[in-house]
Amino acid sequence: MSRTHRRVAAAALTVAAATAVALAAPMSASAHVTFDESAAEAGSYALLTLKAPNESETAATVSLTLNLPTDTPFTSVRTVPVAGWAAELVRETLPEPVVVGDTTITEAVTRIVWTAEAGTGLRDGELGLFPVSLGPVPDTGSIVLPVDQGYDDGSVVSWAETEEGAAHPAPVLYVRDTPPAGGHHHGGDDHAAPEVTSAPDAAAGGAGSDAGVDVLARVLGVAG
Repeated sequence: MSRTHRRVAAAALTVAAATAVALAAPMSASAHVTFDESAAEAGSYALLTLKAPNESETAATVSLTLNLPTDTPFTSVRTVPVAGWAAELVRETLPEPVVVGDTTITEAVTRIVWTAEAGTGLRDGELGLFPVSLGPVPDTGSIVLPVDQGYDDGSVVSWAETEEGAAHPAPVLYVRDTPPAGGHHHGGDDHAAPEVTSAPDAAAGGAGSDAGVDVLARVLGVAG
């Protein structure tokens, strides 16, 4: 192989490696527990899907607890069966009675607990989908819905933070408030396209980026 061919091949490998790193990085950074929809109309019955990726390379996710509000409770809470998981609706007495329409509510479902059956759970690289119907949606700005993610090694990750840029942001359902750009709260699964740094010039003597792209195209054509 000539010196020129070696330089071109090295440039091609550099571009390929840079592209792979750029694509892989946001995937690992985007692993947050979120809802597929972040907005709902007041008075509606919202069908939401909780998306829970497993973030541990060694432990499996075996439980998820969705915490519901007690100051603006949902009077109707229904889950959709998920294979390999059991769902429990935890009903409790509210700290203070809440008037909903013409009815005074003194107790409501405050938690939904999904528990994986023995031998199942979410492993490394897996994503769980947990649909739930909540309603009527209270006429308010937004509703914070913290989630506790339990692993089979005993650890628990609480997705309950509300500050901007939080490491473990809580899912938020927006009613009258405007959702942030992208439709997810604090950097959910939607991310801007990664910035890809240009590869070094392939040709010797400081050739421009256009020449590098042209050379790379020829290499790929020959390889094809």
